[in-house]
Amino acid sequence: MDYYEVLGVARDATGEEIKRAYRKLARQLHPDVNPDPATQEQFKEVTAAYEVLSDPEKRQMYDLGADPRGGAAGGGAGGFGQGNFGFGDIMDAFFGGGGQQGPRPRVRRGQDALIAVELDLAEAAFGAVKDITVDTAIACPTCSGRGAAVGTEEVTCTMCHGRGQIQTVQRSFLGQVMTARACPQCRGYGTLIPHPCPECAGDGRIRTRRTVSVKIPAGVESGTRIRLAGEGEVGPGAGPAGDLYVEVVERPHEVFTRRGDDLHATLSLPMTAAALGATVQMRTLDDLVDIVIRPGTQPGSSQTIRGAGVTHLRGGGRGDIVVHVDVITPTRLDTRQTELLRELATLRGEENPSGEAEPQHAGMFRRLKDAFGGK
Repeated sequence: MDYYEVLGVARDATGEEIKRAYRKLARQLHPDVNPDPATQEQFKEVTAAYEVLSDPEKRQMYDLGADPRGGAAGGGAGGFGQGNFGFGDIMDAFFGGGGQQGPRPRVRRGQDALIAVELDLAEAAFGAVKDITVDTAIACPTCSGRGAAVGTEEVTCTMCHGRGQIQTVQRSFLGQVMTARACPQCRGYGTLIPHPCPECAGDGRIRTRRTVSVKIPAGVESGTRIRLAGEGEVGPGAGPAGDLYVEVVERPHEVFTRRGDDLHATLSLPMTAAALGATVQMRTLDDLVDIVIRPGTQPGSSQTIRGAGVTHLRGGGRGDIVVHVDVITPTRLDTRQTELLRELATLRGEENPSGEAEPQHAGMFRRLKDAFGGK
């Protein structure tokens, strides 16, 4: 039997060409795909040929005229499950060699971290620089992230021989199935650290507290997250650090209520000020402004101070401040005050109000009439 002819490759074929040829034939001839007895015998021949030609030493012996399989290349001794061809090659033939191969790296990217920062309304409106304390992992200063004690090195795992995986063959109703799992001795790394660093216990990193300066842009609000690239957790083995996300929590303000970039406030006025008019000073986030109360101002009316609200996070300009007027009716009057109010009611013809509800349109026309000085 000519093994090269069985695989359909030239005698000077490379190892990769031999492997590709075997994969192609295995997809066609595997017993799970084609159970025909004649095909199974052909599959055994292909497997035997690949077992020899894929091994450089066996291939050299074959090229010199000797059969490393002892003349059993096409017989039952070289059938499925025999020899050293490995079930991994058959799995590669069907699944294209998918899945992680080899040991997993000790050096990996770190996780992202999240921390909250509280801001006053003015800090959220105009921006600020805040120093925050974070508790994250950093590279171990003793072993520089290697995980091994100073003066020692990693060694190859004796159980998996550096592969990071242990392969086992099991019988099932589909035949023999090979499974791979992480090596229990080295946990899939392929190497062992016989003398771990006493500072980090072999992890390559330690936890510590550090201060990070964060620039808060103007216009943020509760729930806004600011990303600081590379300021998160350092990865195992001193791998690249993840990102740090700073989430804004805005403290309630004693005067203003925020709605988007607009601020709302309530201005309480005495009944007399609402009736006669007045000028009231009000402090905004960054200024002191005069609010002119027109005579006859009604409860629930409002005034808008343009451009005095929160800075827009995206784009220029600011929101507004909306001032809602609340008229306070006195609850305690002395004798003189009562007399004056009764006199006013008499002058206005309001000493015996009917107290009847009127249609909305009638009330609107009456207010227009009053506004223009009608009787």
